[in-house]
Amino acid sequence: MSGAARLAVVVAALVAAAPARAQDRGNGFLFGKPSGSFGIHGGYAIASAGSDLFSFTTEQLTLNRGSFNAFSIGAEVAFSLKPTLDLVVGTTYARTSHPSEFRDWVDNNNLPIQQTTSFTRWPVTASLKWYLTPRGRSLGKFAWVPAKYAPYVGLGAGRMWYSFAQEGDFIDYDTKNVFGDTFKSSGWTATAHALAGVEYSLTPRLALSSEARYQYANASPGVDFVGFHRIDLSGFAATVGLTVRY
Repeated sequence: MSGAARLAVVVAALVAAAPARAQDRGNGFLFGKPSGSFGIHGGYAIASAGSDLFSFTTEQLTLNRGSFNAFSIGAEVAFSLKPTLDLVVGTTYARTSHPSEFRDWVDNNNLPIQQTTSFTRWPVTASLKWYLTPRGRSLGKFAWVPAKYAPYVGLGAGRMWYSFAQEGDFIDYDTKNVFGDTFKSSGWTATAHALAGVEYSLTPRLALSSEARYQYANASPGVDFVGFHRIDLSGFAATVGLTVRY
């Protein structure tokens, strides 16, 4: 199953979880405070690309640090713990792939030595999200009206699946021979993050969300990249999305 297909399965599961909780509650949103929310978002993930593997790659190949940035898509479900505190479970998928060639070497036919480098990050995390101002106010015993703006900050942790892969032609620096091969490092690793954002209510049930997040993670490069330090998987991300309260 491809990464995008796996993400679709996770998104479906997360979205399905929220209505189930709403049915258990037996209380429509307009007649009480929301018990949580679910949402989808898209954005742009900027990779730190600070480890020596990225430095070596950008020095030898026609890539730069920006080559590892990628558009992202994700989903999350939030459960209200207190009036200003949510537990949020979510996931985001970001992948980029770029063709390249060696900067200073050509093959025996004076042709470029070409390859493709791909970089994937897929964190699955849990976060505590604190709202800095009240999210809404109660009118009488039943009605609840959301605030127009609801800024928040948060911290979280989880696991990240990553893949750094290079496929194509390469040069043996000892023999100067060109050979075809695939080099790959992938797997799961721990991750932590900090976030800040704001929700803007469009209707009592629907809100537009905007968020900035710093994600920290690194991983062992594996046997295909022996001699390199741990791969830097950290980076900043900015997203916008739609949130549905339930």
